[in-house]
Amino acid sequence: MHPWLHLIRLGNTLTALAGTVVGGLAARGAGLPTSSAFWLVLLLAALSTACVTAGGNVVNDILDRESDRTNHPDRPLVTGTISVRAARTGAAALLVAGGLAIVPVALTAPLLVPIFLAAVAALLAYEFRFKSVGFGGNLLVASLTGAVFLYGGAAAGNVVVVVPFALMAFGATLSREVIKDMEDAGGDRDRRTLPQTRGFGFASGTARLAVALALVLSPVPVLTYLAPTSIAGIMYLASVVAADALFVVSVLWLPRQLHREQTLSKAAMTVALLAFLAVAFR
Repeated sequence: MHPWLHLIRLGNTLTALAGTVVGGLAARGAGLPTSSAFWLVLLLAALSTACVTAGGNVVNDILDRESDRTNHPDRPLVTGTISVRAARTGAAALLVAGGLAIVPVALTAPLLVPIFLAAVAALLAYEFRFKSVGFGGNLLVASLTGAVFLYGGAAAGNVVVVVPFALMAFGATLSREVIKDMEDAGGDRDRRTLPQTRGFGFASGTARLAVALALVLSPVPVLTYLAPTSIAGIMYLASVVAADALFVVSVLWLPRQLHREQTLSKAAMTVALLAFLAVAFR
């Protein structure tokens, strides 16, 4: 992979972009729309999300260079394939580009602006303050993941419909963040993470509770606005049951095989995206 694609964590960036698109389509609820005006707003919001996510990932690597020498020695700033100066310039450019992307549609979808500003503020607060305190940082990252769906809903002009998805994403991401902290405990000497301060048993219990939150919320669409016998309802139920099963397996045997559990959690989040997309066809 090209070093810059590695640095921005292309997979995470594309997932965030997809989450915004899925959130917008689910909020609109009319299948695949043909309106060019709708797609312009949604795609610019998705581009904004991708830029902010990529910029945040670069900032993360700049600040985590020392711990990454132990935890992730293949990262571009550790190997020297990208200089710290170039990374700083790239991070700033990406964050600015994220804001500029929504300028043309700020009047059409005004909620994009406060969500964007809150997300960037939360991202910078995490990187420069809350990452070092552990669980507070986990909560911020989980909130940012949930905000991706709210951003898509704001682009479509209907945030309320995607609130359950945002909360499910919050719980799933919180679990994965805690699992990642357990996996990286050996190299996180400059952070006070949950497994370091409260132990692996407590951290495992927290990850399970976070997954439980996502599981409890997963039936909400079919209990409110989505007919369970409709095609969209059947598609949603089939996908969300598969995602829930993967989430359960991802925390079942904690704290053993942490890398596998984190990978399972990421796979579950991908399947959950398909479940959320099904809602677009209601």
